[in-house]
Amino acid sequence: MSHLSPLSPEARGLRGYREREGKPLPVRAWIITKRVFVGIFANGFMYAGNIAYLALLTLFPFFILAAAIGSLFGQSAEALRAVDSFLSTLPGSVADLLRKPIADVLAARTGSLLILGGLVALWSVGSFVETIRDIFRRAYGVTFEKPFWHYRLGSMAVIVGSVILALLAFLIQGVLTVTEQFIYRLVPWAAEVAQWVGWSRIIPGLIMYFALYMLFFSVTPGKYRKKGCPRWPGAAFTTLWWISATALLPVFLAKLSNYDLTYGSLAGVIVTLLFFWIVGLGISIGAHLNAALAETPLEDVRGSPTTETEFEAA
Repeated sequence: MSHLSPLSPEARGLRGYREREGKPLPVRAWIITKRVFVGIFANGFMYAGNIAYLALLTLFPFFILAAAIGSLFGQSAEALRAVDSFLSTLPGSVADLLRKPIADVLAARTGSLLILGGLVALWSVGSFVETIRDIFRRAYGVTFEKPFWHYRLGSMAVIVGSVILALLAFLIQGVLTVTEQFIYRLVPWAAEVAQWVGWSRIIPGLIMYFALYMLFFSVTPGKYRKKGCPRWPGAAFTTLWWISATALLPVFLAKLSNYDLTYGSLAGVIVTLLFFWIVGLGISIGAHLNAALAETPLEDVRGSPTTETEFEAA
């Protein structure tokens, strides 16, 4: 397979030694950094472009799916809150570009049309998850041999589960907000308690981290979900990368006041693609960071490279 990192866990395991063992902390940090950079230069920039395109292509289907699932559980309002929360994680210019089209798409689909649109959206968004799965496959140096439909069904299950968890999280956030107002109005002496409940404002960031962690866990090869192969560093890095991009991209664009003269009426779309490209690069770095921290047991890699079929049968 082309574009596999020569420093992936599988490639390192085949060489028969663990490079980080017994080394001082600065040396280990450099080794991990080198692994990440080599992996990113092998395929990270290519996948950042893929994610940018698919993110824009599947964004509307995803919210159609969220609205369809929300309507099944009587939580249509929470689906709209999910849209607002997602838009709050984007730079202002990107959010303004997407807000009205998303609202129009959701308003145009009700009843059975919404459910049918949700089923089509489920397949479309599955392509996005499969792209991320392929990023992790290459980062870890693992090949897949199971049928296409097996992975696509798994991606659909991940998507539905993620949407349900997100709707539940926003429902809980609403309860916390009501509780906060109750404390302020009826129990004035409990200001400290109200301040603690006010931490619910950070819930969108925590939701982002939790969603990324579950996504990373679901697409990580089975052998590398075990103890000693951490997944949280990649999810945490991607969350911070995303938040930083949201904060810094508007500042960067302010320095390029004439970019709209270059792209004309497509300037907003280009900025949106640029943002999703940056996020895609962050996801790739997160995947390679987790792979760089993983160590392959030597007995698991002797012979031929690991395949998805082999480690799921183990």
